[in-house]
Amino acid sequence: MPRLFTALEIPQDIALSLSFLRGGLPSAHWIDPQNYHLTLRFIGDIEPRLADEIVAWLDRVDRPAFSIALSGVAAFGTRKPHSIYAGVEASPELCDLQAEIERICRRLDVPADQRKFVPHVTLARLRQPKLAEVAHFLATRGDFRTPPFMVERFGLFSARESVGGGPYVLEEAFSLHTGTPTAKGLARPVSGGHAQRLTKSARPAATTALNRTS
Repeated sequence: MPRLFTALEIPQDIALSLSFLRGGLPSAHWIDPQNYHLTLRFIGDIEPRLADEIVAWLDRVDRPAFSIALSGVAAFGTRKPHSIYAGVEASPELCDLQAEIERICRRLDVPADQRKFVPHVTLARLRQPKLAEVAHFLATRGDFRTPPFMVERFGLFSARESVGGGPYVLEEAFSLHTGTPTAKGLARPVSGGHAQRLTKSARPAATTALNRTS
């Protein structure tokens, strides 16, 4: 059964900028640029029926598109660094979107994610790194910045059990509106759906993937 999570996609031009950070760290297992993403909420292994409910509730999210920018490079794990990531400049809209997805997950009794939400794009996993090498890598890339880019949708992704870093499959995409809000709330019925359902010939729907592996 695949693991599910919600995330933002990274545009190709931004992914290209991130890819220039690769190298110079012997202990790093670099993420392929096509697998860069910004995780909003890890969901995990769930049953197909719950996946259907999650898709239905995510389809009710009615928030405006917004822009974000990546800023800085850092590591998770102070004494024992285990991953390198690009940070994200402060964005109330991003935090509000993540908070709504978190409320949906709690409403549906999805197991809690114990990790605090820290917006980031993982660049590499570290294997027995030397602290001096990590410190030097971060010091030489601390001024990394990207231009702001628009976020017009978020997605429900699946991942197979692996060491980490993909491949990831976009199962469903949910649009953020670019005009006047339509005032859909969590208490309102599904509106007919603005989720961009991916055709079977392109990528499987979430429950199709779950049924295939269950």
